[in-house]
Parts: sequence; structure tokens; C-alpha cells
Amino acid sequence: MRILQALAGAQHGGAERFFERLVPALGEAGIEQRVLFRKDERRQALLAAAGLTDLHPLPFGNRLDLVTRLSFRRQVRDFAPDIVFTWMSRATLVAPKSPLGGHAFKRVARLGGYYDLKYYKDCDYLIGDTESIVDYLIQEGWPADRAVYLPNFVDSTPGKALPRQEFFVPEAAPLLLALGRLHTNKAFDVLIQALVHLPEVYLLLAGTGPEREALEALAVHEGVKPRVRFLGWREDVADLMATADLFVHPARHEPLGNVILEAWAHQRPVVSTAADGPRLLIEDGATGLLAPIDDPVLLAAAIRNALSDAEAAQRLAQAGHRRYQRDFTRAAVVAQYRAFFERILA
Repeated sequence: MRILQALAGAQHGGAERFFERLVPALGEAGIEQRVLFRKDERRQALLAAAGLTDLHPLPFGNRLDLVTRLSFRRQVRDFAPDIVFTWMSRATLVAPKSPLGGHAFKRVARLGGYYDLKYYKDCDYLIGDTESIVDYLIQEGWPADRAVYLPNFVDSTPGKALPRQEFFVPEAAPLLLALGRLHTNKAFDVLIQALVHLPEVYLLLAGTGPEREALEALAVHEGVKPRVRFLGWREDVADLMATADLFVHPARHEPLGNVILEAWAHQRPVVSTAADGPRLLIEDGATGLLAPIDDPVLLAAAIRNALSDAEAAQRLAQAGHRRYQRDFTRAAVVAQYRAFFERILA
């Protein structure tokens, strides 16, 4: 089985992080791959360190970028893949149609959100990483037998708690962790406002994005800046999970919530808002606590409840971990991907 993978994503992001996990995992499962990706030295080094050698950085610029289109076609002709697997719309738009030069292949694209399907009309199959995305595809007219749910997996390698003095956090202070792109969809502004109602609580906020400056200004305005640590992008997520008492996901719009899976994998209790993905993932009161979207007072109340009862929080963490072990381990998800590939090539 030969698969050409193509990602035109950003340097950081949920889909990009999963790409960096799935591609090496498929390689270890014995699938031959050629990998095209937007030029990124960090990503190239990471994939190479995982044992992948057939790596090809491309510009993946705007629609007038003929270099990427021609290079993509050449890579498909030279590699003769069974499947061309594209991630999100930009890579999908520049992928050549099948057949090419007499060689036929299946075109598969993975969607991590409710995207406009006009970008995917030449695909044979679409993958949604949540069941709600698959429902959306079908509602938009995509054939049900060519819309497939395949979940994500996360790295469960245990982390080591970092010294709290590294973050200038008192040893006895309750410590929250939130991570993700600093974007309005993630609603970190609501979490900062919730801290007003949690005067003893500190927050580690890991991520980069366009809202960084606005969030720092909001923290100053709300009087909580001394208790918020803006960490930037971090690769040591497992260590941060081990350091914090509670993981919080305050999103406005979230199709999945990979970070919730990461918290479950590392046995952290979770408080989230009831955005689409978290609402489907979390059984409220069993595998986490859910609060209404855009309500800092009720988000603070859910956080307070989780922090006030250590035994109950531990039960949440253990139940979330069991859900992770059942549905979202690397072995389980790679097996589902392999079965899907074999089925469409049969």
C-alpha cells in the first residue's frame, strides 16, 4: 500500500499536530508513504526523527502558486500512490485529479471542521474526525457511503511535573492548564474573565495566535494578570499536564477537542464548555464537567466544583482515561485507518 500524504497547514495547530502523529504511526504499521508539506524545518526534523525519509517540502502558497501544483503532479507521477491523502482545503485544491499519466488512485481528504465542500468535490472519500462532522457532510449532500468517521489519537507518554517556581506559582495554589491556538474560537477571554471569580487560582495558558495581545490586555484589565502565565507554544504538553491540577477548555466553537483527549490520556480532570465536540465527547459529571458557552460565571463555578473535591476530580480523571483507552489510543486508531484504506482499495 502506497499513500502520498499532503499537508499545507500552519506551523502549529490541532490538525497539524495529529498529522505529525499519524504519519509516523502509519509508517511504523508498514504503510509506504511519501510526505508533502509546507516548508517547516521543525516539522521536517520531527518526521525524519520518526524514521520517515521520503519527505518533500513545498511552498503551498496562494492559488497562483504554480510551483506547488506542478511539483505535486510530479510527485504523484513519480511515486504512483494507491491513495492521495490531503489534509484540509489548501492541499486538496492543488492535488491532481485521478487518473494522472495513466495511473489511477483514490483521493481522500481529512476534515477537522465544518468546511465548504466545494473544495473537496474531486475527492473519492472524506474523513471526519468527529461523528458530527460526518453528519454535516451528509447533510450537505456528500454520499453517506463515502463519508467516514475516523477519530484522532494522542500521545500518552507520561510527563514529569515541572517545578512550580519555574512559573512563579505558589506551591499550594490551585493551578489550571489551558492550551490551544490563541483565537476567538477558543474563548480564552472567557477563561480569563472566569479567573476574576477564582481569586486563589493560577492559569498556565500555552499557545500562540492572533489574540495574544488582546488576551494579555484583558488579563490586565480584569486584574488577573499576576495569576496568568502566557507560555507561548510548548512541545512539553505531557509535562504541563502533570504540573496542573485541572485542564480547562473554554471553547466557543470546537468540532472535536484534541486537547481533551490529551488531558484524558494524561489522567487530568477536565472542565469544558459545551461546544459541539466537547459536548459529544464528555459525559457531564462522569468523564468531565461541562459549562455553558460564553459564561465566565458558570465556567468559574464548574472549575470551583472540580477543585473543591479532590476525590471527585480524580474519579473524573480516571473515567476520562478509561474512555481514552477504549477509543482513542494509537493502536486502536491506526487499526481503523488501515482497515479503511484496505476497504477502499479492495
